Amino acid sequence: MQTILVIDDDESLRDTIGVMLEQEGFRTILAADGRSGFDRFLTMKPDLALVDLRLPGMNGVDICKQVRAAQLRTPIIVLSAIGDEVDKVLLLEIGADDYVVKPFGRRELLARIRAVLRRAAPEAHKALRFADVEVDLDRRVVTRRGEEVRTTPAEYNLLAYFLQNPDRALTRDMILNSVWGYESFPNTRTVDAHVVKLRQKLEPDPNQPRHFLTVHGVGYRFLP
Repeated sequence: MQTILVIDDDESLRDTIGVMLEQEGFRTILAADGRSGFDRFLTMKPDLALVDLRLPGMNGVDICKQVRAAQLRTPIIVLSAIGDEVDKVLLLEIGADDYVVKPFGRRELLARIRAVLRRAAPEAHKALRFADVEVDLDRRVVTRRGEEVRTTPAEYNLLAYFLQNPDRALTRDMILNSVWGYESFPNTRTVDAHVVKLRQKLEPDPNQPRHFLTVHGVGYRFLP
């Protein structure tokens, strides 16, 4: 389970983001000011941090600078208000990976978080395997027993998401958000149809799946 640190002095927004992230399967750490947030950054070693630009005690720019000075490569997404003058070049120079302007939508924030986490994924995870299937994440190639398996872009993205979330009960909404994104939001039957396709192409027996399992009343679980 990945951990996200949220540093924001707006209690309502901070709590809302925390609940949303936990609903999506993340562990959260919440901080109300820059100094305590920076301390938790150093001690808790989160997988990603959401940092408000304007903070009491230590602002978001200072946090980014200090984190990078400490040789931490943790991804940082800066949260800024509409009135803030956000210099994209400056943010990159101080070590931020992306920024989101308030007010933002749930789907937008989740999409930004997942995109940044994907970019930060270690190189060791670029090729993943289960049973007789290998997935080359760099080349987006799926092979089974050494033979390439043709997949559509959506089938491949769904497969990659399953591989990156093994043995977790994933709701259809979680899958839709992560695989299809907030800009194109089909209905949950889309997930079912694509899981059927993956079973047909990658399961030893599609009628008795071993890897792409249905969790009744919830969604699906992938077992390598």
